[in-house]
Amino acid sequence: MSAMIRPVESKCAARTRVGFIVGPTGAGKTVLALEVAQALGAEIINADSRQFYRGMDIGTAKPSQADRARVPHHLIDVRDPGDPLDAAAFSKLARTAIAEIAARSRPPLAVGGSGLYLRVLRGGIFSGPAASREIRERLDAEADAHGTQSLHARLREVDAEAAGRIAPGDRYRIVRALEVFELTGEPISSHQRRHRFSAGDCETLTVGIAPERTKLYEAIDRRFDEMVAAGLVDEVRRLLAAGLRPDAPPLSAIGYKQIAAYVRGECGLEEAIASGKRETRRLAKRQMTWFRAQPEIVWLNPERAGPQALELLSEFFQLRIRGD
Repeated sequence: MSAMIRPVESKCAARTRVGFIVGPTGAGKTVLALEVAQALGAEIINADSRQFYRGMDIGTAKPSQADRARVPHHLIDVRDPGDPLDAAAFSKLARTAIAEIAARSRPPLAVGGSGLYLRVLRGGIFSGPAASREIRERLDAEADAHGTQSLHARLREVDAEAAGRIAPGDRYRIVRALEVFELTGEPISSHQRRHRFSAGDCETLTVGIAPERTKLYEAIDRRFDEMVAAGLVDEVRRLLAAGLRPDAPPLSAIGYKQIAAYVRGECGLEEAIASGKRETRRLAKRQMTWFRAQPEIVWLNPERAGPQALELLSEFFQLRIRGD
C-alpha cells in the first residue's frame, strides 16, 4: 500500500502535510472522514460549498452536532446564505485553519465534493485582472432583464470549457468569466490552465471514494427521502421567509431549488422530490467525471475504504492509529 503514496507539492504553509478525502455527493465521505479523523486525531476542514452557510443543515447533509463534538470541524456555518463565499475567500479561510491545526500538531483533513474549492486549496487560485465595476453592472443589468441563463449562453459561445464547469444559475462566476474575457480578450479557462493550480510548497495526499454507480444512485435517492422526512421543506420555508432570494447561489443549489419551487406553488411535492433526486444523480455523475480526471487521487476500494484510508493517511502523516 505504501508504494501508492505519492505526496504532491502544493501551495500552503511550508512543510505542512494536508490530507484530502474526496468523492461525489452521497458517496459516504462524512462517515469515512469521521472514522479517519478520530483514529488519527485529525481535524476536518469542510470543502463542501453548501455547508458553509448557517441555516442550511438538512439539505446539505451537514455533520451533526454530535459528529462535530467527536471531531473538530472548520468552515461550517461561517456565512449567512445571503453572503456567498467564493473560492478565493474559501482558500484564505481554509489556509488559516490549516495553519492553526498544524500549530496544534494535529493533522489537517480537507473533506468535500466541491472540486473547485478542493483544487484552489491544493494549489492556489488564478486571481485574474481587477474587477471592472462598469462591466459588472452592465452584465448584472442584462441578467436582471433577460435571466442569468442568457449570460451563461453567451459564456458558452466564448468559453465552452468554463461554461461546462459553471452552473447556468451561478451568476457570480458567470459574470466573472465574461468580465475576464472582456478585459483580456482571452477565456478565463485559458488563464486557469496556464496557472495550473500547481506551484507550491506543501505536501498533500488525496484519497477518493466512489461506490459503484447503481449503489451510489440508490444512496442518493434514499438520502433525499431522509432529508425530506427530517424537515427539508420547513428548512426551505424558513430560508425564503428570512428574505433569501430563490435565485441566490446557496438556495439555487440542487435540492433546495426543487423544494423551493414546491414551496412557491410551482409544482407538487412528489415532482419536486423526483426532480431533486434526478438532479443530484446528475451532479454526482459530473463530479465523478471531474475527479476521475485528477491523476493525484488514490481511489479506495468502496468495500474497504475505512482500513485503506487509515493505512494511507497514517503513513502519510507519519502517525500511529489511536488504539494501536
